[in-house]
Amino acid sequence: MLKVAVIGATGAVGQEFVVALNKHKWFQLTQVAASERSAGKKYVDAIRDPNSGILRWHNREEVPEYVKNMVVSKVEDIKPENFDLIFTALESDDAKEIEPRFAKTTPVISTAAAFRYESDVPILIPGINDDQVELLNVQKKNRGWKGFIAPLPNCTTTGLAITLKPILDKYGIDKVFMTSMQALSGAGRSPGVIALDIMDNVIPYIPKEEEKVQIEAKKILGSMNKGSITPADFKVSCTCTRVPVSDGHTESVFVETDRPAEAEGVKKEMLRFSKNVSIRALPTAPKEYIMVHDDPTRPQPRIDREVNDGMTTVVGRLRKDTAFDNGIKYVLLSHNEKMGSARGAVLLAELLKDKKIL
Repeated sequence: MLKVAVIGATGAVGQEFVVALNKHKWFQLTQVAASERSAGKKYVDAIRDPNSGILRWHNREEVPEYVKNMVVSKVEDIKPENFDLIFTALESDDAKEIEPRFAKTTPVISTAAAFRYESDVPILIPGINDDQVELLNVQKKNRGWKGFIAPLPNCTTTGLAITLKPILDKYGIDKVFMTSMQALSGAGRSPGVIALDIMDNVIPYIPKEEEKVQIEAKKILGSMNKGSITPADFKVSCTCTRVPVSDGHTESVFVETDRPAEAEGVKKEMLRFSKNVSIRALPTAPKEYIMVHDDPTRPQPRIDREVNDGMTTVVGRLRKDTAFDNGIKYVLLSHNEKMGSARGAVLLAELLKDKKIL
């Protein structure tokens, strides 16, 4: 068993890590850390409101028994050399300062954006760009670290990149247009989205979100070239919106392919890719990596977000766009707090262990 720590363990993403690591076959969570406000308390007390006594636990599962009495440490007291791997669930400004300190001795898998856009840092989605794992060794050499920083993508990018990969491999891609309808949980609990702003409403702008997706999708689907990533050469344009849905990001996608593509052929490629995806044998991998619905009313967040414990990207309304010679349109749903966050990070850790990077 590899010993792991979770930094930011009391927040919404940290809680997802605690659940994802419960009874894991390969990883043992041995220490949790959070802000000074939580430090020194038992985990179950650290997530309890001191005034009302209400448990600020945001998961459908109960708080796992193994973590309830674990004492929360201050981040400053974490000795990274005592762990085989550290998961971080931090805001980007904090990640920028804390993660390099840990990475000097220990691998770090991060949910923050702080290092995603640096040239020696891959943005990894297991099963999509596994070859870019080799860049972690370049990063270690460049920075003189024993560990590394491996960030997840923005959660909106995850489902998009997963569905574009089989299309890119078979047909090539010239342009992508995407409009997202993003869940409230993607904004976090603090500060989150004010109820009076989102109820009976759609918020048509999420700061910095569109730029992240446009850069990250091309980097993820790019190619390794002499120790660096050459971004994919297609164009990406998107509009990102917030909608009154609790979990699950829905995206409406248009793809103009390089070569002629029919809807049935794209469906077959997505399902073939799903069936043969490289990470099928890993403990957290879903039974179906991509699921394609023929029912035009699917996917729907309330019905489809928990498919395979939130690890499957669900596709529907896959059709040819007759306004373009090589146009394909579809709708996707990806669970932003599971595949797009902590469980996706655990899956990435499994990939890195399988490749003997951990």
